[in-house]
Amino acid sequence: MVRRIIEIDEEACVGCGLCAEACHEGAIAMVNGKAKLMRDDYCDGLGDCLPACPVDAIHFVEREAAAYDEKAVEEHKKSKEAAKTPCGCPGSQARAIRREADADRSAELQTAGEIRSELTQWPVQIKLAPVRAPYFDGAKLLIAADCSAYAYGDFHRKFIRGHVTLIGCPKLDDVDYSEKLTEIIKNNDIKSVTITRMEVPCCGGIEMAAKKALQNSGKFIPWQVVTISTDGRILE
Repeated sequence: MVRRIIEIDEEACVGCGLCAEACHEGAIAMVNGKAKLMRDDYCDGLGDCLPACPVDAIHFVEREAAAYDEKAVEEHKKSKEAAKTPCGCPGSQARAIRREADADRSAELQTAGEIRSELTQWPVQIKLAPVRAPYFDGAKLLIAADCSAYAYGDFHRKFIRGHVTLIGCPKLDDVDYSEKLTEIIKNNDIKSVTITRMEVPCCGGIEMAAKKALQNSGKFIPWQVVTISTDGRILE
């Protein structure tokens, strides 16, 4: 059918992304630094994007185009919402990090006197971690006060290796970790839990949150607490 639909002048587009933000239907996306109409049936022809463009690079045209599909737009919106990360940041998207393929690189690092990272998943912040993720299945879970990794020099080899790692600071984060940790332990096949904390009193919050989560999960899982001194020694 012939209908009114937007047309984007890519030559004039400066890549600000304001039109994509203004398009409630998700018809416009940024591709290689330029705005692009992704699907004709997502464009309702109302032009909310036009006034958002600071360089007048978007105009209406009459051409052959698929009819506006409201149902498809709603499904698209739902899929985008479901794909959002906890903080809305793409860098917080859950992913596993494979270390097996890094054997050669690991040998190079050892020869150079460097230490390889043992981290096997992302993100690591408790607040950003998903409740369910494939890497949690069968995992040994490390719940660490974030300062402990800085205080103890061999933290990666001693604690992170072979574990899924979650970190937090009960003094700085205004959140009850126990609720999130309970859901993670309850909804995944966690094999064991190790808690690393600093000797300072305020760090007891992360230990208490982990213990509460273990209790509230209704599961019987082996666990241990390791306390690290401010000068980098293991106390317990």
